Amino acid sequence: MKKLSLFIGAVLASFYSTSLVAQNPIICDRYTPDPAPYVHGDTLYLFVDHDEDETLNNYFTMKDWLLYSTVDMVNWTYRGTPLTSATFSSWAKQDNDCWASQCIERNGKWYWYVTATIKGEAYPGIGVAVADNPAGPYKDPINKPLVKGWFKIDPTVFIDDNDQAYLYYGNNNLWYVKLNKNMTSFTGSEVSVNVKNETAFGPHKNANGDPNFEEASWLYKRNGKYYLEYAAGGVPEHWAYSTADKATGPWTYQGKILGEAGNSFTIHGGSVEYKGHHYMFYHNGKLPNGGGYKRSTCIEEFTPNEDGTIPFINFTTKGVEPLQTLNPFVLQEAETINQCKDVLCEGDYNGCYVTHSSKSSYIKVRNVDFGEDGATKRKDSDTHWQQVRNRQRYFDHRTHQW
Repeated sequence: MKKLSLFIGAVLASFYSTSLVAQNPIICDRYTPDPAPYVHGDTLYLFVDHDEDETLNNYFTMKDWLLYSTVDMVNWTYRGTPLTSATFSSWAKQDNDCWASQCIERNGKWYWYVTATIKGEAYPGIGVAVADNPAGPYKDPINKPLVKGWFKIDPTVFIDDNDQAYLYYGNNNLWYVKLNKNMTSFTGSEVSVNVKNETAFGPHKNANGDPNFEEASWLYKRNGKYYLEYAAGGVPEHWAYSTADKATGPWTYQGKILGEAGNSFTIHGGSVEYKGHHYMFYHNGKLPNGGGYKRSTCIEEFTPNEDGTIPFINFTTKGVEPLQTLNPFVLQEAETINQCKDVLCEGDYNGCYVTHSSKSSYIKVRNVDFGEDGATKRKDSDTHWQQVRNRQRYFDHRTHQW
């Protein structure tokens, strides 16, 4: 079988064989910090924040949250911009401060927990939006933050084997609540975890006794053990983890997983198991014009040690290998991308599309299987290119018709 990369010039068309060099960062038409992967059936969904191209006041400029998906780990499909600050208009500051989030499915509903600044306040709250589909539409069912207060950011959500759900969150502090089955309220009071306990979270980061734990907690269970990954060590951050025999601890510090991300003073992500492989997600500032306020999602594959501990993982530009081939003989929408230049994906649950294209634009998809005979013909007349561009702009993704 002939497996090669498919380039879509001026949005759709030409075929080329190419050497594959860089996979990280995985999304190249936008900055995509704070990745939150979630495996559901045969699909891996990636919920991310969005650093704007223009940074205002030399600080995080973030107006919405984005969704991507993959079935092969190298070609990522843009699923739209399901949430903006307007989703939480009853309580959240508008047009900015759309910070770290995580989404989870329960009983056919999708619950997306996000961080946003509260109207008229300087401190944040964690809200939740609910939908019947990972791409939305989402609504705020409680019209208020689930929790609020200084340092209460970066939610991670986890449902245990006994159906008890937990929400952890915090910056330089760590709290958790036990969520009710409706996933939009909790039972009892929030619990404060002692992050200054060096046995639980590692040596203090300075002589003042400030904790090693920084933010960005990520909770999951594997082989009967509970894992809590998090950003650690101050600024710039690295990625570390602790383990426990219960979802509520006590925690035991295990060490570093990732070093300091390139061109970024923060690091945020988490690991998942997908189709028998283990993947660590994180962000760096390595896209063109990237940096501490323009961060992008990356992935590394790793193999847990026999005792369940996580090895130290080195950063790569190569990224991960494909899990399966892409079939060019069935409809592949233009917003399924491995790498691209001078295009932009836009849309929502009503339909997504590629725009801002020009003759110098391209989209590349990876590991395409053209069968034994391969691809032998292509059209490249100016008339054809214009037809392609016109069709792409008016493709209806709900009906799969132009």
